[in-house]
Amino acid sequence: MALALQALAFVAGDDDALGRFIAGSGLSQGDLAARADDPVLLGFVLDFLLSEDRLAERFCTIAEVKPETVMRARAELPGGDAA
Repeated sequence: MALALQALAFVAGDDDALGRFIAGSGLSQGDLAARADDPVLLGFVLDFLLSEDRLAERFCTIAEVKPETVMRARAELPGGDAA
């Protein structure tokens, strides 16, 4: 969940990405702040991040993680495919 929180902060810090995320989710910035610890929301953040290659690459570079690490983090949250 820590990596998903990092991803949320990353998206929130990028005005363009944040705008696309809000438009796609229907949430407001206030909703994001209020639900930052919601595993469902965090799963959606990782879905969004992983759906955009350039954004995912930038996040992985900044967070110093491999894309596989992000995919594993996504699988552990609700809606993921963890076995």
